[in-house]
Amino acid sequence: MRVLAIDTALEACSAAVFDTSSGVLASETRGMARGHAEHLMPLIARVMNEGGFEFADLDRIAVTTGPGSFTGLRVGISAARGIALVAGKPAIGLSTLAAFAAPLIAADDGTQVVATIDARHEHIYLQVFGVNGRTLVPPRMATVRDATRAAMTAPARIIGSGAKKVAAAWPKGADPPLSIEQRGAPDIEWIARLGAAAPEAHGAPKPLYLREPDARPQDGARLPRR
Repeated sequence: MRVLAIDTALEACSAAVFDTSSGVLASETRGMARGHAEHLMPLIARVMNEGGFEFADLDRIAVTTGPGSFTGLRVGISAARGIALVAGKPAIGLSTLAAFAAPLIAADDGTQVVATIDARHEHIYLQVFGVNGRTLVPPRMATVRDATRAAMTAPARIIGSGAKKVAAAWPKGADPPLSIEQRGAPDIEWIARLGAAAPEAHGAPKPLYLREPDARPQDGARLPRR
């Protein structure tokens, strides 16, 4: 199976072509907090060219659906849906939190993993995975304090853009996390691997926001109605 993976959910613009028989054939990741819309399609074109494929050669397109940046998510999901429509292939949506957790679960599926994303304003998006990657706490937004409490239910490894915030709120005297891995974005290779392993979706990928957008119209910038 050949998969094109796309990620623009957080602090990177990434794409990879993955073949289940031979692994990653081409990939590129550019760190950025903004500008995904301008960089994504040229980046995808370079990856596809390096992999030696046309879109019609793919079996599916995988994309992170959040939680993450509202603008970034729309860019990646729109690209995935557009490519899938043109190529006549299915598009698969994947949780950003699951993508963070995947390499740790693959390395040791017997220890709890807490995937985190900094949601700002002293809040964290998190998901807690138990033995065999089973979800113990589904994706949700919580205060840093409550996220730390959730992470302390068992010896855990913490990963993601909110990992240091959760670790910093750890109570003094409590057993520390087994590991803390601060990452601004998940590894595009694991997004591709998850995309290949996921069951075929029913319907196009949709964003997983978990909260309302921060952006609000500025009254002073509104044009007068006629």
